[in-house]
This record gives sequence, C-alpha cells and structure tokens, in this order.
Amino acid sequence: MRRGETERSTKETEIRCVWDLDGSGEGDSDTGIGFFDHMIELLAFHSGTDLSLQADGDLDVDDHHTIEDCGIAMGKAFREAIGDRKGIARYGSFTLPMDEALASVNLDISGRPYLVFDCQFARESIGMMATEMVEEFMRAFAFNAGITLHVRLLYGTNDHHKAEAIFKALGHALKEAVKITSDEIPSTKGMLE
Repeated sequence: MRRGETERSTKETEIRCVWDLDGSGEGDSDTGIGFFDHMIELLAFHSGTDLSLQADGDLDVDDHHTIEDCGIAMGKAFREAIGDRKGIARYGSFTLPMDEALASVNLDISGRPYLVFDCQFARESIGMMATEMVEEFMRAFAFNAGITLHVRLLYGTNDHHKAEAIFKALGHALKEAVKITSDEIPSTKGMLE
C-alpha cells in the first residue's frame, strides 16, 4: 500500500495529513477554511486517492500559515507515499473545463521540485481563502512532494470556477502520474532525484 503520513507542529499551526495513493477518492479536510477544505476534497476525489487533512492554525491572523503549512504537510505525505517511484507513469497532464474557466496542469514526479504558476484572479478572496494562496499552496506542495508542477489558467471569469478547475485538474494529473505502469524506475538514469 502506498501510504504517507505526516504531522507538522509549529507556533502557528498543528497539522496532520494521511494520504493513501491507492484509495477510492475519499477526501476529509478540516482546516477551518471552508473553501480550502472544498478544494482538498475535490483533489482527493479527482485523483482517486484517499486524503485526510486536519489543521488547527492561527486563522485570527489570516489564512496564509494554515494553507502553506497544509501544502508542506501534504507534499511530505505524498513523497512518503510515492516511495522510490518505481513503476509509476511519472508524468501527468490534464486540462479541465469548469463552466467558463479552463485550467491546465502538467506535472513530473521527478524528485526535482519546481513551480510555474500562470493564473490570474480578480477577487482578493473566495470565502475565507485569499486567492493568492492558491499559488502558495501549489508551491508548498510541489516543493515538498518533489514534483515539477506547471499550472496554467487559460481563461475564465468566475474565480470560484477558476480555482476549482485548477484543483480538479491537479487531481486528474496526479491520478495519471501515480499509476503503476511497469516494474522499473521511469528514468534512463535509473533513479529519480
């Protein structure tokens, strides 16, 4: 079973994440930020993985510490779950329409973290979640998971739809990339780092 678990405790947040890559799409997120919880549950469903995320953060300050630290914890849990990456497809790409919005996510579970984020939002926040935190989450997740991640919003007018398209596309790209397709490390170097 490809399963990762991490706990993160700082003066700003207490976070626990359990991620089972061979699950059935069950998401359970309780961070105190309703819209973010919705995005995490969508990510779990569309990736076909089981993801549990519990966070207690300093929301009296703002949402930054909680969402960024959730990205860190999720990245570490994912990295543990994926292990040596033996046999995985490695690459995943998905373009997803959400009403008028269209988002594209391309990724490589390479062990070499990188983020390209080409997305614009019009509103400052969606519910209690600042729209700038979509990029901060993606960066924290990618760098701690060891993923090269390219996120591009091609167009859209409704920021809720834009964010939802991004998280759903990420889920589908991860689903494609974590599939077991062989019994070898997917690299001509014989290793991924």
